[in-house]
Formats: sequence, structure tokens, C-alpha cells
Amino acid sequence: MTTPALGLPMAVPADGLPARVRIHEVGARDGLQNEQVTVPTETKAEFIRRLAAAGLTSIEATSFVHPRWVPQLADAEQLFPLVRELADDNLSGKGLHLPVLVPNERGLDRALGLGATRIAVFASATESFAKANLNRTVDEALAMFEPVVARARAQDAHVRGYLSMCFGDPWEGPVPVSQVVRVCRALLDMGCDELSLGDTIGVATPGHVSRLLGALAEAGIPVAATGVHFHDTYGQALANTLAALQHGVTTVDASAGGLGGCPYAKSATGNLATEDLVWMLTGLGIDTGVDLGLLTATSVWMAEQLGRPSPSRTVRALSHKE
Repeated sequence: MTTPALGLPMAVPADGLPARVRIHEVGARDGLQNEQVTVPTETKAEFIRRLAAAGLTSIEATSFVHPRWVPQLADAEQLFPLVRELADDNLSGKGLHLPVLVPNERGLDRALGLGATRIAVFASATESFAKANLNRTVDEALAMFEPVVARARAQDAHVRGYLSMCFGDPWEGPVPVSQVVRVCRALLDMGCDELSLGDTIGVATPGHVSRLLGALAEAGIPVAATGVHFHDTYGQALANTLAALQHGVTTVDASAGGLGGCPYAKSATGNLATEDLVWMLTGLGIDTGVDLGLLTATSVWMAEQLGRPSPSRTVRALSHKE
């Protein structure tokens, strides 16, 4: 047990939890994609720089989806060169990764052409969401991603496979665990290096999380290749994260300031706030490498750029102490 510093919780480690967690920061992409007012490119670049300065080492920079579908990210070609030098493949020495989302082979071409070395594809566990998001069936979407993943791997790029609607779907209701396992297996078999299990509408509970992770383990899907992506619609994101940690998960997605949601799932209110996650992990004695003070200041700054307060409880609590 350690004595807390000003603005930090007391560290009281719990048995059976990982010593370190890698936070996959999605604020610059998932967090900003739904903003109605266009955020200037340089502001996005500065956001990423500040997140890196706060100690985050995996920051999803943007998406190479067609601008018609996500207008906020239409500046991917302009943004990525502004932050590319931060990545470790350009010898910055910081060990920083800047993954980008690609929807298809055209998006992959654009990303690779700008020097991206980490890409992500975005699949669905349900037919309804696959139709709404990709205008394809689940299997048709997987078939579309297969050459994307193969070509990326051939270029020595790291590939992350997002899987949305892992716990519930606004059209279909609760999602069978076996259905999620099947699509996870397909993504790994086509060559994805890691998975991110998405609770897109925020309906998961700890028991459901435990059951899914147990089923994935039984199917031979390694926990080391599995991350979690929780939304806080019903206030369950931290509880669900703790359940995932108890199963050995060491990669957790979060969004600085709690920004974001999903443009195709209107009931999704927002991502797990990175500050709330860091507060909990710090209290559990789990290392993240993140400076909570710098991260909070970054989210306060971004909230000012967006003209509204941060939804993160930790940001509000710490910023009110100043």
C-alpha cells in the first residue's frame, strides 16, 4: 500500500490482477467522429501530441473511411503526416503507436501510402449492425476484410480487429456468446493480431463479460490477443473493465474525457473515460505509464475547444480542485 499523492487515489493492490495495463486511446478517432462542428486539423494533431505527452503509448489517430460517411475525419490525409513523427517506427524512441481505422482496400492504400504501420478493421457480431454500418452481412463483411488484413500483414503492419455489438444490439437484443466467439475466431484466423470486444450500446454487465471471456478462452482464443472496449451508457464500464482484468485482459480501450459514441448506434452515449480508467487502475496499483494530471489537463483543454465540459467524472473532480 502506498501513500497517495495529491489528486491520486491510495494504491491498494488486489489479488489476481495484471501488473500493467495498456490503454488503447481512441479519443482522437472514436471520440471526435460524432462531433457536429468540424474540429480543425491542427487541433486534432495537438490533441494527439498532448495525449502522447501524458504517457499514452497507443493512440488511434484517425480513420480512412470515405469522408461522406464520417465527415469529421475527412482530413485523415492532412492529419496523419502532422503526427506521424511521434510513432516509434520513425525512431522517436517513445514506443508510441498510432493505429488508424481502414474500412476496405482503398482505405488501406491511403493509410499505407502515408506510412501507417498499424491498422484496424471494424467488424460486427450481428447482422443488423453489419447491415447498418457496412451494408453487408456479417460474412460478407468478413470476406471484405480478408484481403485487407492479408495485404496489411504482407506489409508488416499490425492489424487490430474491432468487433462491435458483442453484448447487445439495438435491433436484435442480447447477442449470443457463441455468435461473438465465431466472429472472433474468423478475425484471428484471417490474420488479425489482436481483437477489441466492443460493448457498442453499453448494455454489458460483469457476469456477461466473464461468460464471454470464458467462452473465448475455451475456444482457444488467447487472452493476450484480446482487448475490451466498453461504453458507459448504463454506468457499467468500470465494473465491466474490472471483470475483464480478473480474466487476464491487459488491453483496455478508453477515450480521453469520455468523448465519443457510435454514429450507427444512437443509444450509445459515450466511451469509458480514460481518466476514470486511470483513476481505478492507479487505485488498484496497476501501472499504466499515464500521468493523470497531464491527461486531465488535456481533456480540459479539448473540452474548451469543443465548447462544453468533459463528461468524465474524474476530469470534473480533479479540475474543480485547481
